[in-house]
Amino acid sequence: MVSFRPVTSDDLPLLADWMARPHWRAWWGEPETELGYIRDMLEGRDTTKPFIFQVDGSDSGYIQVWYVKDQQGPEVVTDYPWVVLLPKDAVGVDLSIADGKELSRGLGTKVLQAFVRKLQQDGHHRILIDPDPANLRAVKAYRKAGFREIKDLLGRTGDSLLMEHTVTEGTS
Repeated sequence: MVSFRPVTSDDLPLLADWMARPHWRAWWGEPETELGYIRDMLEGRDTTKPFIFQVDGSDSGYIQVWYVKDQQGPEVVTDYPWVVLLPKDAVGVDLSIADGKELSRGLGTKVLQAFVRKLQQDGHHRILIDPDPANLRAVKAYRKAGFREIKDLLGRTGDSLLMEHTVTEGTS
């Protein structure tokens, strides 16, 4: 069973440990920088909502939801100009599995499907994800979870492959 609990400041040491692992380092920034972003979320300077996902009650990874409209200001658009091409009502998702031994076992797909259901229940209908196109393992998992490339944005988003969830509620 997959569940989600909000990240608290007590989780920062756990997240620091996860972020230092090789499979995280390959796709995320410097751990201290990433933890700074999460501190901003926890202290209300960023509207992104961070969660720990749990499998059968055990902390198993990190997932966050970000709001496109809140990321369309000049401080983000300077580095990611493609953000202005996204629908304002959309939300974006990022995730990483804690234990590298759990990669390529279907966990990411399962967690993402559960999180999409949660977001749909919360009233979000445009759900995006933006993996690095070189992260083929993630792209494959996201496709299995019902995400498809946004064809109009292919080649326009630098090192991000913009994908949107295309499976309607109740069928994922």
